Amino acid sequence: MTRVLREFGNTMQKEAVPAVSADVILKMSKFPTYKIGANNQIVEVKEDPKTLSMKEVVARETAQLIEQQKRLSVRDLANKFEKGLAAAAKLSDEARLREAASLEKHVLLKKLRDALESLRGRVAGRNKDDVEESIAMVEALAVQLTEREGELIQEKSEVKKLANFLKQASEDAKKLVDAERSFYRAEIENAREAVQRVEEALKAQEQLSRASGKQDVEELMKEVQEARRIKMLHQPSKVMDMEHELIALRIKLVEKSKQSRQLQKELERSKKSEELSNVYELDGPEILGSYLQIQTCSDQAPELSSCSIQWFRVSSEDGKRELISGATKSLYAPEPFDVGRKLQADITADGQIIRVATTGPIDPAAGLGSYVEALVRKHDTEFNVVVTQMNGTDHSSPSIHVFHVGKMRMKLCLGNTTVAKEYYSASMQVLLCGVRGGGNAAAQALFWQAKKGLSFVLAFESERERNAAIMLARRLAFDCNIVLAGPDDRTSVPNA
Repeated sequence: MTRVLREFGNTMQKEAVPAVSADVILKMSKFPTYKIGANNQIVEVKEDPKTLSMKEVVARETAQLIEQQKRLSVRDLANKFEKGLAAAAKLSDEARLREAASLEKHVLLKKLRDALESLRGRVAGRNKDDVEESIAMVEALAVQLTEREGELIQEKSEVKKLANFLKQASEDAKKLVDAERSFYRAEIENAREAVQRVEEALKAQEQLSRASGKQDVEELMKEVQEARRIKMLHQPSKVMDMEHELIALRIKLVEKSKQSRQLQKELERSKKSEELSNVYELDGPEILGSYLQIQTCSDQAPELSSCSIQWFRVSSEDGKRELISGATKSLYAPEPFDVGRKLQADITADGQIIRVATTGPIDPAAGLGSYVEALVRKHDTEFNVVVTQMNGTDHSSPSIHVFHVGKMRMKLCLGNTTVAKEYYSASMQVLLCGVRGGGNAAAQALFWQAKKGLSFVLAFESERERNAAIMLARRLAFDCNIVLAGPDDRTSVPNA
C-alpha cells in the first residue's frame, strides 16, 4: 500500500490531477456524499452550506434554555425540557443516520480502491502513476473519513450526555411540577375546609341567634302575661265596681225610657180624648227585641178577631208610610228594618178605620250593633234554631237545627245533612225578615224563604240571636250587592 504524507491534501489542491481515462474525471478535492436510494441505486446527497453542525445546534439550544430558565415558569420549563429531550432524541437519530452513511462511504471507498487496484494492474506508464496517485488520494479520504467518524463518535457521546441531562432535568421538572401541584392542592383543600368551617360557624351562629330571639320573645310574652295577672290581682275591685255601675246605669236608663214612653202615651191619650175613635192602643216596649200588641181601651170597642189589621212603617223624616206585607195580626215584633221609624196599625171595623201608632221611633237594642260587628269578622256564624213551620205548614219535629250565616251563603243543617242552602247572587229569590205575627214568640222567630217553593219559620234561643242573625245576613248580602228583605220590602239596609 502506498504511504500517504500529511502534505498530500495541500499538494492535491495545488496540482491538477490529469484524467485517468475518458470516463473518469475528478471535479472536487474530497469524495462526495452518497446514500442508497430506491432499487439499491447510489444517490449523491447535496450538502447545504447553511446547515449547522450537530454540536453547534446542541450548544445553541443549551444556551437558549439557560437564558430562558430564569423567566420561565415551572410548567413552561418542564415543557422546554421535554422539547429539548425530543430534540436530543432527534439529533441522536440523525447521528445514527450519519453513522450509517459513513459506513456506506467506507464501503464505497473500499469498492473504489479495489477498482483502482485492479485498474493499476492493467495499465502502465504515466497512466499507472495516475492510478497510484488516485489510490493514495482514496486512502487519504479514508483517513479523513476515519477522523470524521471519531468526531462523530465524540459528538454522539456529547449528545447522549446532553440527552441524559435533559432527561434528568425533565424528570426533575416533572417532580417539581408534581410537588407544586400537590402543594397547591393541599392549599386548596385547606382553604375549602376553612370556608366550610366558617359556613358551619355562621349557621350555628344564626341558629343560636334565632333560638335566643325566640326565647326572648317567649320570655317577654310571659312577663307581659304575668304583669297583666298581677294588675288584675291588684285591681279586681275597680273592674267589678265599674261593671256594677254600668249595670245600674243601664237599669236606670231603661226605667227612664219606660217612664218617658208612659208620659208620651198619657200625653197622646189626653190629646185624643176628644176623639170618639180612640178605642184601641198599642201596648209594649217600643224597642227592638220586644213586641207590640193592640189592645182595646173601651168595652164598646169591636172585637179584634172581627176586624182587619194592617201594620205600617212611617219614616221619621217625611212621614211616608210603607206597608209591612204579611203583618195583619194584632201582635207585631219589630225587626231591624223598623229601627228609627214609627209603627202604625190600621184597624178596620164596620167600615171605619181606626189608627194607632207608637209614640216615637223604635229604639235599637243595647249592645246589638257591637255584637253584630264582632260576628262580621268571622267567616261563618252558627245559630241554634228550631224549625216551627216549613212551607206554611207546622213542623212538629223538635230537633235542633243549625242556621249558618257565612260571607257568601246561608245554610240550614240538621246534623251532617244540609236541609237548604243559598248563595248571595243576583238570581237568588231569598226573603229574610222577622215573623210578622204569631204570638208572644214572634220576637224570637224569623221567616226565611231559601228559594221559590221552600220557606221556613225558624225560632231562635233569644231575641238578641234572632235580630243579630237578620242584621248579619243582610250586612253580608249587602257586601255582595244583594238586599235581603221581607215580602214587598224595597228598603236599603239600615245601620245598626
